[in-house]
Amino acid sequence: MSEHRRKPSQPQDGGRAAARRAAQQPSGRRAAPTRDTSSTTEMLSGSYGEERPPGGRAEARRAAQRGTAGGSRRRGAEPGGRAAGRGRGGPPAKERFINYPRSEKYGWRRFVPSWKLVSGTCLGFFAIMVAGMGVAFAWVDTPDAQKMAQAQNNVFYWDNGTQLAATGGDRNRQSVDIGQIPQSMQNAVIAAENASFKDDWGVDPMGIGRAIVNMAMGQETQGGSTITQQYVKNLYLDQDQTMKRKFTELIISLKVGTMEDKDDVLKGYLNTAYFGRDAYGIQAASQAYFGKDSEDLNASQSAFLAALLKGPNLFNPDGGLGDNATPDKNRERAEYRWAWILDREVEVGRMKQAEADKWKKAGFPTLKDSEQATGLGGQKGYLVETAKKYVMKQTKITPEKLALGGYRIYTTFNKDKVNAMEKAVNKTRKAFLDTKARPKKDKFVQFGSASVDVETGAIVALYGGEGWDKKHFTNNADTWGVPVGSTWKPYVLAAAMKHGTHNSGSEGLSPLSKYNGNDMIEIKYPSGNPVPGKNGQPFRQKNESDKAYGYVTLREAMEKSINTPFVQLGMDVGLDKVADMAEDTGILEESMDQRNASFSLGTSTPSAIRMASSYATFADSGMHREPYSVSKVLLNGQEQPGFEKPKRERAMDPEIADNITDVLRNVVESDEGTGKKAQKLGRPVAGKTGTTDKNKSAWFVGYTPQLSTSVTLFRTDPESRKLLSMNGTGGVPSIHGGDIPTEVWTNYMRDALKDEEVKDFPEALPIGKKADSAGAPTPKPSVTPSQTPSSTPSSTPSQTPSETPPTPSETPSETETCEPLDWACDNGENANGGNANGGTDAGGTDAGGTDTGGTDTGGTTDGTTTDGGTTDGTTTDGSTEGKPGNGSSNGGLFGGGG
Repeated sequence: MSEHRRKPSQPQDGGRAAARRAAQQPSGRRAAPTRDTSSTTEMLSGSYGEERPPGGRAEARRAAQRGTAGGSRRRGAEPGGRAAGRGRGGPPAKERFINYPRSEKYGWRRFVPSWKLVSGTCLGFFAIMVAGMGVAFAWVDTPDAQKMAQAQNNVFYWDNGTQLAATGGDRNRQSVDIGQIPQSMQNAVIAAENASFKDDWGVDPMGIGRAIVNMAMGQETQGGSTITQQYVKNLYLDQDQTMKRKFTELIISLKVGTMEDKDDVLKGYLNTAYFGRDAYGIQAASQAYFGKDSEDLNASQSAFLAALLKGPNLFNPDGGLGDNATPDKNRERAEYRWAWILDREVEVGRMKQAEADKWKKAGFPTLKDSEQATGLGGQKGYLVETAKKYVMKQTKITPEKLALGGYRIYTTFNKDKVNAMEKAVNKTRKAFLDTKARPKKDKFVQFGSASVDVETGAIVALYGGEGWDKKHFTNNADTWGVPVGSTWKPYVLAAAMKHGTHNSGSEGLSPLSKYNGNDMIEIKYPSGNPVPGKNGQPFRQKNESDKAYGYVTLREAMEKSINTPFVQLGMDVGLDKVADMAEDTGILEESMDQRNASFSLGTSTPSAIRMASSYATFADSGMHREPYSVSKVLLNGQEQPGFEKPKRERAMDPEIADNITDVLRNVVESDEGTGKKAQKLGRPVAGKTGTTDKNKSAWFVGYTPQLSTSVTLFRTDPESRKLLSMNGTGGVPSIHGGDIPTEVWTNYMRDALKDEEVKDFPEALPIGKKADSAGAPTPKPSVTPSQTPSSTPSSTPSQTPSETPPTPSETPSETETCEPLDWACDNGENANGGNANGGTDAGGTDAGGTDTGGTDTGGTTDGTTTDGGTTDGTTTDGSTEGKPGNGSSNGGLFGGGG
């Protein structure tokens, strides 16, 4: 064989075998040469072995390291392995501008930013913010108080579209120079609002951060916390707490705080702030509250005006809008903050302690009468207030925003009906009260009334008092703290008709069921155990008189307003079921009294508006609408949402409502009914009287098919606001719901319905099972039509709803000898000298043609006789001793009770 065909000798550790072994080594590993001749071997086998990749051994080593870090242990299988590194390498990867995730790290460390990235990001963000703030700082203008937008007035309309009243108008504002703002006023404002005002930059970073967090969480926000921020905020008609407005306020406040003199800022703030009474600015406020120029204010008056800056709706002693803004509560808050500001001035070094003590010793400053109230005299003030409260409830508009004006508010109030109601009250007041002849008895007597359209639920009329111009600011139609007495009994009967008692099984109870009407009976639980009273003695209920009625039907008990049957019935049905029935008709839970035996006799305190609306449910065969006073609101010509008519919902079965109406018709149509004076209306009427403990309040709530109206009469101490007894008022021993309230009701309804068609109520269908209480002479239950006369004789049998009102008896009884408004006529009903034990009780027995009874007048829990026994031995006028207020949560209309 020739030499050129001879196979070259293979090196012992080189050649193709070595290359194969190298390729089969795990990634990242290299076989160490076994001989020092490795270089020679590689040279000899170069024509058969693998070519070395560009970059030599160093590049191969890096490739092997990359393969190891990637977790590959497969032999020559992955690009990151040694074979790949030694086989085909490429150019290094191009570096990114932002190396994130970090390419030189592996696993979770790739997502940990480097300090360079963090610091660069922070610097970039800060630079953007500085640039943005700079642009915004140069873009916004500093405010000019003289160019402040003028507010429009709020216009209120009657239900026919004619104007009822206009409030506000161009802002009552007159700018003054800082020299005309006394130092005492400046000190009071700075001490109360922003003690660091002279030194800060115009913003409070902590306050802004807090507001942003609150807005992000959907919570209530706070206003500007520095005088500068509040000044800026005052210059915007849009007071909404939004991020955009807060940012704009921040920028402007910074610019004002750093570029304007502090005296100019303080002057601008005090010239634009709202102080209540339609007064904007310190000069207008000085005139509105003290009748003097701002430069003549003393330190005490300055402290009061500074207190108003906290919010005049809650600190103006005149009262404001909302359940918590009654005149009494506002004055209490104003006096407290006034004293606090004086102490605060001492604390921050702006007043000497001796001077503060001098002003506090002199007492709260005397305020002049409100001219704003004078412009809303008669019933207009109460109508406007009621409409404003409803607008705020439906839209969540704040009083301050509403004061800015621009709203066109269309109410449901009917001018003719409002005038008729005021006329009826004034006529009765004039004939009944004589404060000169009886100053101790006839003073402080108050009327309240409300009238609701049965079909729509609209409040068409109300009587709130003598008028704001007469310094009576509490709206008696929307007041709280006046127990409703026996007008509560229909809810007890309606609950029994719906749920029945333990004696009727699963069926509702018939109004012809008999209950014990005797005086001082022992009240028992359904189990038969006595209701415990004071000292462990059984609870006994007191009637107005000790007359032995025996077992009477619930129909007759309602007619004569006998207490004991309804107290026992309430226990048999369950007081919670009674409360639920009342709530279904629109009575608010917060106006209801505690659940004890006397609860069934009307210790709760709904307002006149709520009672009229509730009884409208009976008139409309069990359908209920929430009462409302505003039908439409326009702002800048745009109709605002939230003022649709309330939905008509079923509160009870029509059979129950119609049977309640049938029973209440008997209260009026029977010659022994406590509401018989309403017969003079001359059309079908259903209603109920009510009188409370010691005649502290008297009610009549009645309705026709078209209109439901309530009238209340009560007497209050002007200082304590507690209810006073009306015994002796008007020259008569006692006042009852069947007297004055029924007289006012009848006179009003006659005028209000003079052009209305005479309509009758739906016929009441038979309902319920006749199931007498324990001990009744006829214990066997039987189904009986509700229209059948009671088996217990009554002087005048009830008629069916389709019949006309009964003709008076041919032989007049003693009660028919008294003429209307003959207040000295006794009617012979008070056999015990007017009332039992010195006063009626919170429920009213209403016997003998007038509401001569009361809830529990005497039946104490230990069987003794006191004025108003309850299950715990206290008097039933516990709620009676409450203070009548302006629509609070205990009975107001919109957000409190009403």
